[in-house]
Amino acid sequence: MSIELIAIDLDGTLLTNAKTISPKVKATLAEAKEKGIKIVLCTGRPLPGVKDYLKELNLEEEGDYVITYNGALVQKAHDGTAIAHHTMSFDDFLEIEAMSRKVGVHCQTLDKEAIYTANKDISPYTIRESSLVNMPVKYRSVEEMDPEIVISKMMMIDEPAILDRGIAQFPAEFYEKYTILKSEPFYLEVLNKAASKGQALKDLAGILNIPQQNVMAIGDNENDRDMIEFAGMGVAMDNAIDSIKEVSDHVTKSNESDGVAHVIEELVFSN
Repeated sequence: MSIELIAIDLDGTLLTNAKTISPKVKATLAEAKEKGIKIVLCTGRPLPGVKDYLKELNLEEEGDYVITYNGALVQKAHDGTAIAHHTMSFDDFLEIEAMSRKVGVHCQTLDKEAIYTANKDISPYTIRESSLVNMPVKYRSVEEMDPEIVISKMMMIDEPAILDRGIAQFPAEFYEKYTILKSEPFYLEVLNKAASKGQALKDLAGILNIPQQNVMAIGDNENDRDMIEFAGMGVAMDNAIDSIKEVSDHVTKSNESDGVAHVIEELVFSN
């Protein structure tokens, strides 16, 4: 197997717990890029929340790509041009926002510009997300939302126990209509049914004419599952949840122990 593309999740995978890239990981990714391997950051964050890391890793050149919003958007990293964008409609917004109120959890909506919430008691997890992804929070009642908004994803957010109780109330049709997955114990992502990290990675590999068996994907959480399953070499971090380790071909060291660098040296450079 000759790896030509490496898709890497951000939080809990590429980044340390302090949200930094270790010198070892940075140097290894630079070496991989020099060898002609495509390095693609694949994250639930929007582009503003990943731009600093793209710059730090020199992944903003022509020919570089980034997957954001958990696969809803695939972009050229050097100019932001979208090559695939699976959005949701205003009717989707109304249905998902109503569902969040029915099951008793906070909800937020993201386009390319901001995070919108119709909850007057703005969740601390919304504030956390705003800080993490460098996007402003805007309070908008349902009636104030622009029907022309281009929605990249929606999120239900709350204390884990509250969120899990809400999820348990979803009807089967809700899962049939949307891609629904957890990215953190307190974050539930709701996306266009065609959107996922795995589908985005498949689309990008096809555009680049890279065979599935020559793709590596590295992640740690449930929203990384289908990209790990798609890749010819699926890798879980040592800090990954058990269900992700079970579907992976290999388990590397943790995000605090240069796990991304370790697996690339072990399985990519050695070949």
